[in-house]
Amino acid sequence: MSKLAIYLVRHGIAADAGPDGSDYDRPLTAEGVADLRGEAAGLNQLKVKWNLILTSPLVRARQTADVLASSLDSKVSVGVLAALAPSGSPAEVALELRKHAAKGPVALVGHEPGMGDLAARWLGAHRPVVFKKGGICRIDFDPPFRDRDGALRWFATPKMLMLIGHASPA
Repeated sequence: MSKLAIYLVRHGIAADAGPDGSDYDRPLTAEGVADLRGEAAGLNQLKVKWNLILTSPLVRARQTADVLASSLDSKVSVGVLAALAPSGSPAEVALELRKHAAKGPVALVGHEPGMGDLAARWLGAHRPVVFKKGGICRIDFDPPFRDRDGALRWFATPKMLMLIGHASPA
């Protein structure tokens, strides 16, 4: 049986909260969209393939998932996972992920500190992993998926992925 690859993605650069302080509807900025397209070019160079992207219901995360899905070389489905919202918990995400693990590789798009908490939990770390906006990591699991059994394969900042995307193929 092959390993299950889970990719954790923090949403791209988003607009500031509106005058009412609402966090839910903050969209990506033009810079955020452009950066994500550059990151997708890097993911394509690395031959990253996702079968499913599960995203937080917040606007900036859904937009991040949509930009990545439309920019990747492979066809990928996008779904919403409420547990990835800032009010969700790593335990809720893990429980829901078990339902989708057979569809892997799976990308999860969310927020800080949630992405950092997930990475720490799945790697058995004592401190959260810090994700920049647009940061992505890959954690592999031997089936069946279980917390704290993950192995970090790689962690990339947006700039790293954009540089890889601009590199010409060998």
